[in-house]
Amino acid sequence: MADRELKQGRGNVSRQVFLYDPPERFVAGTVGLPGRRTFFLQASAGGRTTSVALEKTQVAALAERIDELLDEVVRRTGGNAPVPAVATSEATDTAPLETPVEEEFRVGTMALAWDGEDQRMIVEAQALVELEADSEEDLAEAEERLLQDEENGPPMLRVRLTGSQARAFAKRALDVVNAGRPPCPLCSLPLDPEGHVCPRQNGYRRA
Repeated sequence: MADRELKQGRGNVSRQVFLYDPPERFVAGTVGLPGRRTFFLQASAGGRTTSVALEKTQVAALAERIDELLDEVVRRTGGNAPVPAVATSEATDTAPLETPVEEEFRVGTMALAWDGEDQRMIVEAQALVELEADSEEDLAEAEERLLQDEENGPPMLRVRLTGSQARAFAKRALDVVNAGRPPCPLCSLPLDPEGHVCPRQNGYRRA
């Protein structure tokens, strides 16, 4: 059932958590033409849909990390966890995003965990916030504190997936990432619809 949790915090401040436990659908998708695509995570259940925007690199990193974590779960349980080795055809979702796509927030920090008791993958995507820190280590610590602050943190999308759902999400997400602009055969940089300035062609525009 999809739900929207409101965590009551100090000073009557509430944190929005868009909770899907479980989602009927959780996918990565895009809006726009190749080269100008906006990437989204979209969860839906019970007639409710939540869409959050993020960068292409975040989608790729999330998919790769999900696969890595699922592989680790399979290894540690000796194959006894309900996690398929690869995405099954039954769980494959190739349909477009549900429209209209209304952005709730832009993602800053993401986190993953495996709930061994319920046999579920937990995915959390937290809204982007501006943080100031003196070092990368301090910045990482500040991001972690925000992610764990259930009372006063920024809005968050939280989904709990079966192993099959998680595998299917990761496969589709990587397919979406790889379906963008084709690479230039000379420099391997992505080609825009009108071409691009190729460094291997001394700055000439290559179609």
